[in-house]
Amino acid sequence: MFPGISGSELEADVTADVSALYEDGITARKGAFSVSWVNRLREDVEAAFEEARGRAGGAVGRGPNRYYVEMHPEQIDGFVALVDHPWVRSVCTAVLGPEYRIVELGFDVPLAGAVDQPWHRDFPVPEETRRERRLTSLAFNVTTVDTTPDMGPFEIAPGTQWDDGPDFEHGMFPPRSRYDRYRERAVRKYPLRGDISARTALTIHRGTANESATSRPVLVLGVDGPESANGERHDMAVTRGYWDTLPDRVRRHLDCPLVEELTPVTQKHTIEGLVMGDA
Repeated sequence: MFPGISGSELEADVTADVSALYEDGITARKGAFSVSWVNRLREDVEAAFEEARGRAGGAVGRGPNRYYVEMHPEQIDGFVALVDHPWVRSVCTAVLGPEYRIVELGFDVPLAGAVDQPWHRDFPVPEETRRERRLTSLAFNVTTVDTTPDMGPFEIAPGTQWDDGPDFEHGMFPPRSRYDRYRERAVRKYPLRGDISARTALTIHRGTANESATSRPVLVLGVDGPESANGERHDMAVTRGYWDTLPDRVRRHLDCPLVEELTPVTQKHTIEGLVMGDA
C-alpha cells in the first residue's frame, strides 16, 4: 500500500493509519503533543487571528461566525515540532511518497454562534483519485482546545471520499438528495489538546453549530503529493533567515518561496458555498 517504499523505511508504524485513510478517510494519533505545546500554539493562533481580522482578505468567511486564516510557518513557534513529528512524517511518506510537499498552514475558527455548514469536500476529486482510487494530498488538524459536544465539533461521513458525480456543485457540494447517506454515516470528533488527525479533504464533512460561548480554533497543515497542485491556492512563504534555521529534512519538504520580508497572506481559496451555512 505504501507508494514505492517499504514499511521499514518509516519512522513510525502507520499501516493501520493508511488503511483508515483509504477506508474511512480519516485517522488520528492521540497525545502526539504536550498540552503546554498546544497552549503556546493557541497563543500564536489567536495573535494571527486578531491581526488577520484587522485587514481586508485576512480572515475569510466559511459560514456565519466561522473563519479561515492562512499563515506563514514562522508565525507559530512549534512549526518544526509539528512537521517533523515522526507520525506526521511517516503518514505523509506512506500515503504521498517520499517527495511530499508542505503547501499550507492555517487555521479554522468556529466562533460562538457558528452554524452547521453544508456537507462538502474541500476541492473537486483529482483525476488520479478518480481513475486510480489513490490519495494525492492530506490535511492534518490540531485542535487548540479540548473539544466538547456544544463547541461545534467537526463531523465527517467515513468512506465518502470516493463519492462523486456530475450532481456535485463545483465538484464539492453534494445535492441535498444525498444528505441522508451522510447523516447515517456521520461521526463527530472530540479531539483533546495534544491530539492530531490526518484526513483526505475529499471525505464529505462539515463543521457543526457552536452552541457554546467559546471559540474552537483548529490548526490546518496541508500536504501534497508530487502530482497535486493544491499549493497554487496558497501563499505560504518563509524568510531566508528562518529558512537557515530549519533542519534539512524539513526544508526538503517545504514548498514555498524564500522572501526577505513576510507579507500577510490574502487567502485565495474562498469556498463560496460555505458562506451562508446550511441554510
